[in-house]
Amino acid sequence: MEAGLSQAGVLSGLTLSVAEQRLAALACGALWWADAGVIVVSDLHLEKASSYAARGQMLPPYDTRATLARVQRQIEALNPRVVISLGDSFHDRGARPRMAPDDVIAMRRMTDRVDWVWIEGNHDPKPPADLGGRVLPELTIGALTFRHIPTEGAAPGEVAGHLHPCARVVGRGGRAVRGRCFVTDGQRLVMPAYGALTGGLNVLDKAFASLFPGAIFAGVIGRDRVYLTGKESLAPDGVL
Repeated sequence: MEAGLSQAGVLSGLTLSVAEQRLAALACGALWWADAGVIVVSDLHLEKASSYAARGQMLPPYDTRATLARVQRQIEALNPRVVISLGDSFHDRGARPRMAPDDVIAMRRMTDRVDWVWIEGNHDPKPPADLGGRVLPELTIGALTFRHIPTEGAAPGEVAGHLHPCARVVGRGGRAVRGRCFVTDGQRLVMPAYGALTGGLNVLDKAFASLFPGAIFAGVIGRDRVYLTGKESLAPDGVL
């Protein structure tokens, strides 16, 4: 695992080995598999703000636009062959009608440019067909299998999302920081949520224990880079 990856002057991250494949965990929250020309993003949760607004909880209605703009920047910088959206791309089944026309145009431009794959998620088992791309329950490319929900006992090479991993790192003097993270044991990887309004689950939560029974590493996303952290430096939420 190597820190300090930099590409195109705008992307920085951490190089991870998963099932002997070199993957770049980028500071934007995307995964870049350069050898296959694949960008992976997970849990976009497009139109989450409008879903909450419909129930009376007002949030700024710009989450979809901000999220899609970040994806677009990675496409421009890396020129991938394939983009995989790893499930829960839409916050609910009614998200598509709530999308602003400009966001629909931006989405279609991206799906026209690359081989865009929508992996089915629990929030969006059937992503809308009129935005382009193709829909699959999971996708295997070479040594890696991409699916939304991580599977206990899965073969090496699984890349999944769903759990929205976050890490709480306690430094010297007891100061703690909490951030979204990639989590891996070298055989499988769970991706952070990419959406602008998504929360996160601590990687020490029991939901991760059966997936990673041994040593784990967290690629914690900072302001402009990804930091490699071992399990010994991680803490549960609310504990110094």
